[in-house]
Amino acid sequence: MAHDSEDLVLVDFPAEGVRRLTLNRPAKRNALSNPLRARLFELLEAGDLDPEVRVTILRGAGPCFSAGYDLSGGTGEPFPFHTAPGAGHWARHVVEGAFRIWDLAKPVIAQVHGWCLAGGSELATSCDLVYVAEDAKIGYPPVRNMSPPDNQFHAWMCGLRGAMEMMLTGNAIDGNEAVRLGFANRAYPADQLDAAVVAMALQVAQVPSEVQAMNKRSVHRAMEIMGLRAAIRAGTEIQALALTTQTSRDAFAAVKSGLTGALSARDAAFGDYRTKEGGGD
Repeated sequence: MAHDSEDLVLVDFPAEGVRRLTLNRPAKRNALSNPLRARLFELLEAGDLDPEVRVTILRGAGPCFSAGYDLSGGTGEPFPFHTAPGAGHWARHVVEGAFRIWDLAKPVIAQVHGWCLAGGSELATSCDLVYVAEDAKIGYPPVRNMSPPDNQFHAWMCGLRGAMEMMLTGNAIDGNEAVRLGFANRAYPADQLDAAVVAMALQVAQVPSEVQAMNKRSVHRAMEIMGLRAAIRAGTEIQALALTTQTSRDAFAAVKSGLTGALSARDAAFGDYRTKEGGGD
């Protein structure tokens, strides 16, 4: 797949064995366009084959991690990888992408600050470890008028009550609440997050990659035996069904008429996201 630019994802090495990928669309709140996603998957998979890389950090440039998928037209063809076409294609494609990260041999750490919304939260959840700024804002606002998530991780990560509240309100949680619910490992003051994540990555990098691959799989297999992979895949069918409702159709029609206005109208009664602090999708 052709990329808009190599600069969609920046690459640096903050410590030995630690590679850091930075989503680089700050003016768009790191909205996840398909060109950006293609570049990200390419780099993650290359890191899995690079003996110099033992762990990857994933973060966002500018004021946030990611405000979600690029609803302004960045999620159409061509796609980063093939997913069987037909009804429910997008949700299935998203879930396959999440499991492409899940199934990497080497650990991936999400470093979350600012907005981490919708598809951005799905991306963070796909990683092995998640560290957040205390003032991060994590949520899935499309549940208010479109559908449940493409990647329905909430019950697995946040438990029944936490997941249900997030699904029924679309409200965002901060970093400390994300840790309490199980979405994230630890929260730090925003100005300490970079250093804290690199320090943790260095600890992870001390273990040889061939051992870490087995360590990762031991945890993942336990979750899969309990049904995580099957449940998340099954959730794509519920998401596809939700898109057939009149409310959802009206919401997408409003987005086509004007993205900013549609999102502001969605959140006006709640007084948050764009209606409060210029938040994302």
